[in-house]
Amino acid sequence: PIESVSLGRELDFLSRFPMKTDAAGAPGRRASLKEDAEKETPATEPLGKGEGLVWEEEEGRATLILTFTLRDARTAGLSKTANVFEAFEAGIHHLETRPVKKPRNTSDDLEFFVKCEVHNSDVSVLINSLKKVVQDVKTIRDERVPWFPKKIRDLDKCHHLIAKYEPDLDHDHPVSLRGDPLPRVEYTAQETATWREVYRKLSSLYPTHACKQYLDAFQQLEKCCGYQEDSIPQLQDVSRFLKERTGFQLRPAAGLLSPRDFLASLAFRVFQSTQYIRHSSSPMHSPEPDCCHELLGHVPMLADKEFAQFSQVRSLVCNSSSNEFKGLDLYWFTIEFGLCKQSGSIKAYGAGLLSSYGELVYALSNKPEHKPFDPELTAVHPYQDQTFQPVYFVAENFEDAKAKLQKYALKIKKPFSLHYDPFTCSIEVLNTPQKVKNMLSQMKEELKNLCFALENIS
Repeated sequence: PIESVSLGRELDFLSRFPMKTDAAGAPGRRASLKEDAEKETPATEPLGKGEGLVWEEEEGRATLILTFTLRDARTAGLSKTANVFEAFEAGIHHLETRPVKKPRNTSDDLEFFVKCEVHNSDVSVLINSLKKVVQDVKTIRDERVPWFPKKIRDLDKCHHLIAKYEPDLDHDHPVSLRGDPLPRVEYTAQETATWREVYRKLSSLYPTHACKQYLDAFQQLEKCCGYQEDSIPQLQDVSRFLKERTGFQLRPAAGLLSPRDFLASLAFRVFQSTQYIRHSSSPMHSPEPDCCHELLGHVPMLADKEFAQFSQVRSLVCNSSSNEFKGLDLYWFTIEFGLCKQSGSIKAYGAGLLSSYGELVYALSNKPEHKPFDPELTAVHPYQDQTFQPVYFVAENFEDAKAKLQKYALKIKKPFSLHYDPFTCSIEVLNTPQKVKNMLSQMKEELKNLCFALENIS
C-alpha cells in the first residue's frame, strides 16, 4: 500500500539529514542553486502572503514550516527535493508524508510536511529552489504546530499511518476498513474464549477498583450493547450508544496510530478503535490496543458526559501546542492510567488500568507512588511503556482535573487558541478579532437562553 511505501521513502529522506542538527551540504551545489535561483525573476520577488513563516531565529538561523506536493514520488523528484535541503545545509527537525487527497495521474503523489532549520539569508532562495522540483510550496503563517484536522472529514487522513504492530501476533485479525464504516465482525470461537477470560477476571475487580462513572456506564453497556462473557460487542452498536450519551462515536483503526492523529480525533469526539482481539496465548496482556482495551477500558468512560468533555478539552490543548510530547504524557497519565478519589478511596478511570487485570490490582495497592494530579508535573513526568508505572497521578475528581487542565492550557506557549463548533463539527483557529467576536456572540445567545430558563424555574 502507498502508506508503507511513503513511510519507507520518508525514512530514506530523513537518513540524509541529522535530526535537529545541520546537514553537511555541498558548498558548490549550494552556490550553484543560489546562482540559478537568483537569475530568475520569481526568485528575486518577495515571498507572498503566507510564505514568510519563521518559527524562531537563533544565531542567524531560522526554523521554517513547509508543505508541498511531490507528484509521482517514485521518480527522481524525491532525490531532487532532498538535494535542495542538503545543498542549503538544512537541518530537518520533523518530516511526514500523506497521500494526496486527489492524485492526478498516479497513487504515488505525496503531500510533505517539513519543519527545518536553515540560515536566515537562504530562506527565500530555498523556497524558490523547491518550487522548481515540487508543487504547491507553502509556508504556514497561522499554524505554528504540526498539521491537525479542522473538519471531521479530515479524520480520513488520520488512519493511514499505523505507528506500531506486533510481528509475533496472528495477523489474520478480523478487520475490514472497506464498505460499512463500522463493519460487523464474526469472531471465532477462540477469540470469543479469549474475550470471556478477560471479561470474567476484569469484571470481578470493577466493583472495588473502578470509579462510579465507569460502573454506571458499564451497567448500561451490559443492558444496551450486548456486553457479556460469551459475546464480543460490535462497534456499530457501541458507537450508536455513545453518540446518544455523550456525542462520541467510534471509527475503525487497524492498529496503533501516531499519537498526534489519535489525539486529534478526540477533539471531534471521535475515538479510533481497533476491532481485532489479542492473541489467545496472552489474554491478560496485549502489546498493542485491541477490542478488549477499547471496549472494556475506554468506552465506559467515554459514556460519561464529564469525562467525555475532559477528553475533548485535553485534545484541543494538544492540538494547539507545539510540544506534542507533553500532550502525550498528559494523555498517558490521565486517559490511560488516571486515578481519582471517590468516597475516601482511590479508584481507577484510566483505560490502560481498567483493561489490565495485573496493573489494575497493582495501581491501587501500596506498591506504587501516588501523587496529586498536577498538569505541569504530569506533562514532563517520564512514563513506562514496557512495565507497570512506578508513579500514578490522582485527581480529586473529574471536574477538578478538567479545571486544572484548562488552567494549564493558558500557560502553554502556543501561537493560537482553538474552538470546537459542535454545529459544524469543525475546529476554528481563533486568530482574528472577528473570530473571537463571533464566538462571544454565540456565547451571549446561550447565556440569554440559560437566564430565561432560570426565570421560568424560579
